[in-house]
Amino acid sequence: MSTAAPAVPVVDGIPYARAGRDELRAEVAGLLAHGEVDRARVALLADADDWWTEPPPPPEQLARVPAARTLRAAMDALGMGRVADYFAHRWSDPTHLAGLALLQQHWPGGRPVVDVACGTGTHLRELARRGCTDLVGVDVVWAKLWLARRFVCPTARYVCADVTGVPDLGVPTPAYVLCHDAFYFLRDKPAAAAAMRALAGDGGTVVVGHAHVADPHGEPLTPEGYAAVLGTDLLYDDAELTDALLTGRPPRPAPAADLHASEAVALVAGDPRCPAPVDLGEPLPPLRPNPLYADGELRWPSERYAGEYGPRSAYLPSRWPDPLPADAARRRLLVDLPEAW
Repeated sequence: MSTAAPAVPVVDGIPYARAGRDELRAEVAGLLAHGEVDRARVALLADADDWWTEPPPPPEQLARVPAARTLRAAMDALGMGRVADYFAHRWSDPTHLAGLALLQQHWPGGRPVVDVACGTGTHLRELARRGCTDLVGVDVVWAKLWLARRFVCPTARYVCADVTGVPDLGVPTPAYVLCHDAFYFLRDKPAAAAAMRALAGDGGTVVVGHAHVADPHGEPLTPEGYAAVLGTDLLYDDAELTDALLTGRPPRPAPAADLHASEAVALVAGDPRCPAPVDLGEPLPPLRPNPLYADGELRWPSERYAGEYGPRSAYLPSRWPDPLPADAARRRLLVDLPEAW
């Protein structure tokens, strides 16, 4: 007789259905059955992705996460280290701008959106602020979804699961399925692509942004490899997308054969949709000075961050300009940070 998998427990409104974590699901379900919500939350906050090599913080530290009043304080309590730098400063990095350009050119419109490997919900927040209402974020790390729901985009629904084992999301089709800056980490890319197509349904759209062509931290493919897996010939160079957003023009697609020198590529499969009716290059108010500037100087949060994003962030001057240029917001000198950043 087969043993049924543990039921999907829900803590703070976020179901935990991650594959390969039956013991943890059973532990959390048992804690919830005994009213131990705080201990269940701590157990889920300690769970990391398979690429993460650092040990989790002690339980007493994780128990303090709900008391954090800002995104940065919560990430510090979670011990997110170098990853916290990326999430804290996502609003102005070239990868995020490339993702916005992709949304600008291929807008979901009124269709439901599923953001696969959504992290802390940066793209979901942008979609929500631009009028999209049916939003779902999926990620294997429950803590990231908790941060997204608490600090970044509380109006979206979140489910902790692998894309190849996601439970029924109740999302009508055709849908718009997005995966940005994560697809190259997925080990079984054909299975992931098939799952994303199934989520999108007939006539739906699958968008993969910032898929690394060469990166020591993932399992990248060639541009042709990504195109074959996703079944599309609509590709963009990531640097071209960033430049298009900064200059306010449509991005130019390119054949896969011309993208071998790219750091990363983006792909759109299925219904390409139409461009957005609004300019995503202009962040929405209220705007604040980019926190990367301190005492008038551009200061990267770490050497790793500087090495990855510095060479591609020429739109951020080394010194704070006075007066500010007319395109200060487009160049992300001014940014639309979450209220509790």
